[in-house]
Amino acid sequence: MKATRKIIEIDETLCDGCGQCVPACAEGAIQVIDGKARVIADKLCDGLGACLGECPVDALKIVEREADEFDEEAVEDHLKSVEEKESKEAPPLECGCPSLQMKTFVVDKPAGRSSAAGFSALTHWPIKIRLVPPKAPFLKNADLLVLADCVGVAHTSLHQDLLTGKVVMMGCPKFDNADEYIQKFADVFKTADINSVTIATMEVPCCSGLPWIVKKGLEKSGKTVPLTEIVIDPKGNIL
Repeated sequence: MKATRKIIEIDETLCDGCGQCVPACAEGAIQVIDGKARVIADKLCDGLGACLGECPVDALKIVEREADEFDEEAVEDHLKSVEEKESKEAPPLECGCPSLQMKTFVVDKPAGRSSAAGFSALTHWPIKIRLVPPKAPFLKNADLLVLADCVGVAHTSLHQDLLTGKVVMMGCPKFDNADEYIQKFADVFKTADINSVTIATMEVPCCSGLPWIVKKGLEKSGKTVPLTEIVIDPKGNIL
């Protein structure tokens, strides 16, 4: 049944697809589709506007128009369906994949080699946000580097400039699950006694979600940890 009511409207000309509005919608009414945030069904949107403050480009607003009435049962069914889908897509921990076998390394800079020549500062495995267990021993009292995937390619001296002395967790805030990331970081901050966090992102709109995700995780954990943000331009320069 349709009725004239308040509902969220998204201006696609302003939306940059960062996805920050997605986790802010408790009903799961918003998804990023083809690079733009969209209300996937009017009946899932309650029109209260909890998502408005999360949009960095003010692409969301509340309008009053004819729309399907808000349906709480439909929301419950939708959220259950999303949860089941994500559960099926989660990596099977029993598969024996090398990415799931935790390892630690000793960083041994070759004698006589200058920092400009390069060396690996990686101290552990795995490195993907989804795969690093919150209780991984290498996280304990660590200085954490949260790295947007593209930074590793753009910034050629990543190991020397950013990774030395830190443990790394990396991922993509645009294509991965924001809620899953927030919970992972909350669990890490709760259990690992992290000393500091450095967040390195690219100078592109979709990367802006990563600092927000880490801060939400930190807020959810109830901890206080010093946090530094670093932005890399497409040429690989630290801004």
